[in-house]
Amino acid sequence: MKYVNAPVIKKDAMALVTGQPVYMDDLAPKNCLIVKVLRSPHAHALIREIRTDSAEKVEGIACILTYRDVPKRRFTMAGQTYPEPSPYDRYILEQRVRFVGDPVAIVAGETEKAVDLALKRIKVTYEVLDAVLDFHTAMDNPVLVHPEEDWQSLCPVGADNKRNLCASGSEGEGDVEAVLADCEIRMDEVYHVKAVQQSMMETFRTCTYLDTYGRINVLSSTQIPFHVRRIVANALDIPKSKVRVIKPRIGGGFGAKQTVVTEIYPAIVTLKTGKPAKMIYTREESMIASSPRHEMEVRVRLGANRDGCIRAIEVHTLSNTGAYGEHGPTTVGLSGHKSIPMYRTEAFRFQYEVVYTNRMSAGAYRGYGATQGIFAVESTVNKLAAKLGMDPVALRRMNIIHEGDIMPAYYGETASSCHLEQCLNRAAAMIGWEEKGLRTVMPDGKIRGRGVAMAMQGSAISNCDVGSVTVKLSDEGTYNIIVGCTDMGTGCDTIIAQFAADVLETSIDNIAVYGVDTDTSPYDSGSYASSTTYLTGMAAVRACEQLKERILALAADKMQREASELCFDGEKVFDEKDGAQMSLFDIATASMCNNEISLEVTYSHSSPVSPPPFMAACAEVEIDPETGAVELLDYTACVDCGTVVNTNLARVQTEGGLLQGIGMTLYEDIWYNEKGKNLSNSFLQYKIPSRLDAGKIRVEFDSSYESTGPFGAKSIGEVVINTPAPAITNAIYQAVGVWIDELPATPEKILRGMKVI
Repeated sequence: MKYVNAPVIKKDAMALVTGQPVYMDDLAPKNCLIVKVLRSPHAHALIREIRTDSAEKVEGIACILTYRDVPKRRFTMAGQTYPEPSPYDRYILEQRVRFVGDPVAIVAGETEKAVDLALKRIKVTYEVLDAVLDFHTAMDNPVLVHPEEDWQSLCPVGADNKRNLCASGSEGEGDVEAVLADCEIRMDEVYHVKAVQQSMMETFRTCTYLDTYGRINVLSSTQIPFHVRRIVANALDIPKSKVRVIKPRIGGGFGAKQTVVTEIYPAIVTLKTGKPAKMIYTREESMIASSPRHEMEVRVRLGANRDGCIRAIEVHTLSNTGAYGEHGPTTVGLSGHKSIPMYRTEAFRFQYEVVYTNRMSAGAYRGYGATQGIFAVESTVNKLAAKLGMDPVALRRMNIIHEGDIMPAYYGETASSCHLEQCLNRAAAMIGWEEKGLRTVMPDGKIRGRGVAMAMQGSAISNCDVGSVTVKLSDEGTYNIIVGCTDMGTGCDTIIAQFAADVLETSIDNIAVYGVDTDTSPYDSGSYASSTTYLTGMAAVRACEQLKERILALAADKMQREASELCFDGEKVFDEKDGAQMSLFDIATASMCNNEISLEVTYSHSSPVSPPPFMAACAEVEIDPETGAVELLDYTACVDCGTVVNTNLARVQTEGGLLQGIGMTLYEDIWYNEKGKNLSNSFLQYKIPSRLDAGKIRVEFDSSYESTGPFGAKSIGEVVINTPAPAITNAIYQAVGVWIDELPATPEKILRGMKVI
């Protein structure tokens, strides 16, 4: 391997650092109509009258649409493979509004000033209804968020809109109650994780225009181009053949852009007016009407012997999907499937309900439900260690899975590549776990504590996701690769080029990667579920292997030999016996004349398994017992993502994910008032950490080898966000004896736990 496991510079690095026009708003037509929406001031209401006559008189207004002017076809905004498990519970606009911020009317005009004025002139009369704001009371509440008869669930996910139930389910193995009854130690703990924002730098944004053939072209900052095509077609009630989606560079997504947040509104404007249109969310809109992480309450029951042997784990998750069901049925599954399997037990049970409420709908965020479940299970294991008087690292060594173990709670898969214990030992050694101990009182009275946690995730959705790559030899003997996956800053275009370069034995500079355009790119499920390196990467490897075979076949035809007699070294095809050869340039030239062997291959790949990446991490905090202020001094992490493909990108992926997890643990907080209005509507109220807030973050890798992955690789994108919450709260407990069960871990909560206030 020359390029795999090397610090290769990103393919788009120079374009980005030199400010080239690569993002949506750089590329949008200059004559786009500006699109905005009027938003509901009520958490739950019916629109009894809406008057737009005064607004329509504003100079420069091209279009005002209400629920009377749009198709009446249910759809979901969740970017998932069809048939989507998320319910079809939306119209573009509807007479019923379900949260503060729900769209009421769409306004399009020639200038932002005209649109803002028109929005103020729209007069709406509402019948305010009772709202369901507490997700604990949502199920079987007499107030229904979705009472409509045309609500539809395409998949059997245990949904019932007449119970405010978006999904529900239960699974397990063994007799949990019997094992718990036989255990010497029983834990029963409840944790609350609020919704948190992805906070990517580039807000949601889309432009749309008609092409020469009258089709709607959608240029959007999205992780899911092919799903966008289907969703836009569904919402507008037009064939998918009438929609083309193009993805430019993306200024961050983290799962937020796995939901079609902005695409529908300019698309309906373009359909109605025939004019180009664009919508760019403000930061406030991105805070109050987007797709944050699901709020979850997770109850963990755990049984163990006094020697520390964990025998049974039960997880019960209550998830708040908000006003609409995007990703509700799927995120909840990871809260159990990615937390329980790290431990060998005699029995497990996982139960869940996902409920509708009159709050902003939730969506996908890095970790996708595993983050909440891992916080709960890992915190309970840390509490068990404290109760037993055991070292939490030693307790984990006794109970964690190893390579070759079957994981019943992870769909019965086998841990075919697992260096979890090695990662645990290495993270502990990095922070000086044995030398420093769990607690240190400093000369100035501040107290330091150390905590630990582990995590796992997955690599694509098994038996579902599809990754595809087209690779072709160009006229001059270089290669063009066309992908359907979405590089959202993570560098997947570069990683695919690394795989291709090593398979084709060429320089990475000889490979150009293009994507994504639904007209020309091969179908790909999209960039989510940690799928691109593992799934699309394997498609790239297989496509390049097949292209090599075709290169040999064409050369054999021209050289009048058998392909089995020839070799390929990346620059030429040659016969070792007599030295006869044909350069790659000559092969490319020969393919253009009197030839029936196409030097172009498209390969699609799916996987029957989703091998988990693993990681372990340790945190060291310092707490001022007088103020409750927490300072994160040191954070050490070790990751098993199989073969590390790009050492630079893997490191910054890990550091970035850890920083997001640190923010969720210590700073980020969403507040609603009693009427359901989100008060955390800017970065003045919603605090995210800078790099200066995180102390030292130190990352290392301990690589297993995953035989089903390209060059032995697994995913890394999501697992890296999951350890900070349980590790840091464990460190807080070790320092001052306070368990934080509801995030974020603020100074006020610490002081209350210490009974100082």
